[in-house]
Order: sequence, then structure tokens, then C-alpha cells
Amino acid sequence: VAQPPEDRATARVAPTAAPTIDHKIAQRAYLALNNAAYYQSAFPIRNTDRAVGTLLSGLISQRWLEQGLPDGCIDLTFTGSAGQSFGAFGVKGLHFVLRGEANDYFGKGLSGARLIVLPRREAKFEASEQIIIGNVALMGATSGEVFIRGLAGERFAVRNSGANAVVEGLGDHGCEYMTGGTVVVLGQCGRNFGAGMTGGQAFVYDPEAVFPAQCNPEQVDLDPLDANDLIELRQLIRNHFLYTGSTKALFILQDWATQSAHFVKIMPRDYKNVLAQKPPASQLSPLAAVKWPIQKVS
Repeated sequence: VAQPPEDRATARVAPTAAPTIDHKIAQRAYLALNNAAYYQSAFPIRNTDRAVGTLLSGLISQRWLEQGLPDGCIDLTFTGSAGQSFGAFGVKGLHFVLRGEANDYFGKGLSGARLIVLPRREAKFEASEQIIIGNVALMGATSGEVFIRGLAGERFAVRNSGANAVVEGLGDHGCEYMTGGTVVVLGQCGRNFGAGMTGGQAFVYDPEAVFPAQCNPEQVDLDPLDANDLIELRQLIRNHFLYTGSTKALFILQDWATQSAHFVKIMPRDYKNVLAQKPPASQLSPLAAVKWPIQKVS
């Protein structure tokens, strides 16, 4: 059993007169949370259930500080329509699957958790053609993973600074002011993609070559993919298929040699120039690995 950081009190769930879904989850998962043990459960969810996962993330941070829990330690499946800010500030160790749809601010401030959204089992529509999460998803996210089998609304990954995400299409202003992380779009984008984008990267599947007209070219370049890009992209799409069963991802993977050529890489121009000036690791001085200051030996 993993040991918590020293001098940290056991996380406790504060009593409440009207328990929210977050309180119910925390009360049922408290043994797993306090002992870093695996816990799996399922819950119905409604659009009045807002910021689901935030209390749990706070308790995990209180108990385990920045190290969080082991990957996928608390594995929860929700069915229904989630309210605003589903998975907000989710920390490492949380693995949330939402079967249904989510409102705005999905994954706001994501901090290491994995969030997965896919249609309900009884859904008859084609997932890659339906909006499944609202606007301003992943706002201010710093780390973690997101896999969305369906379309997102406007301002997807706005100010994202470190999370990786795969989505099957999105509205206007995608990756606005993004500073880090990787976004993969397996479908069409709305206008003004990449406005104010200064870091990170994005890959957009564009078999009809319509994306350049949707992109804001002020600060980004549209580049072909190199060998390393293709390896990273393929792994992200594989993970998307693994977690969501996406037919769109499966189609691309089964015809990879052809379909991979339809991806375009969106890279911030200044960030790319900085990377180009960085010397390869093989050319770095041995002193580059030394942490300064060095203690003087008497």
C-alpha cells in the first residue's frame, strides 16, 4: 500500500445537510482515497450535478499533495447529462467515464485526471456527427488526458497548457490562447482555430483540405508531419479507440498509410523557432545536466 506524504492528516469528508453527488462519491471512496487502493463504481448524473469530481480532487490533493494517486486508481462511470464543469480540476489518479453528454466548462483546470465521454449504449446516432460536450472545455487545463467520442462546442482547449486531448470535431475558436499540450481533432473545425496560440501543438484530420480557411494564421504555421509526429499521433488515436470504441478512430487506424497523410500539424511559429534553436541532447555540455548551485567542498 502506498504511503502518504509525511505529516498529512487523513482526508475526511465534511458533513453536509444536502449531500451532493461529490459527497456521495467521496464517502464511498474514502478508504481507497486514503490508502491509494483501487476503487470502481458507477453513478447516475444529471445536469444539476455541477463540478463533479472537484471535491474528490481536493481531498486527494489534501492527502497526497502533488503526487496524486496511481493512474486510474479511482475509476468511476457516470450515465446521464452532466452539468457544468464536469471533471473540473481533476487530479492524477481519477479515471472518469461519462456515458451521455456534458455541459460547458468540461475539464476546466484539469490537473492530471483522465476524462472520457462517449454516447449512451442505447444511442442510435453517429457519434462523430453529434455535439456531446459544451463550450469552453479544458479551459486552463495543465495536465491529464481527454478522449471525446463526438463533437465539442466552441473554444475547445482555450488556454490549455499541458493536457492531451482527442476529439472528433469542434466549433469556433479551437485551441484559443493555448500554451501547451497536444490536441487531436478527427473531424472538421470551426473558424478562427489557433488564435493567440503560443505553445503546444495540434493535429487536424483534413481529408477535404478545408482546414486552412478555418485557421487563424497570425501566430501559427501549418506543417506536414515528421516521423516522430506520426508515432505520437498514432498512439493518441489508438488510445482514443481503446477508451471510446470510436469508429472514426478505427477507420483511420485500419488505413493508416493513406489516412495519416490527411493530417495537418498546427504549430505556433515562435515556439517552433525556439525549439529549432535548441541544440540536440547529444551536443549539450555535460555541465548542462548539473543542478546549480553546486555546494563547495572544503
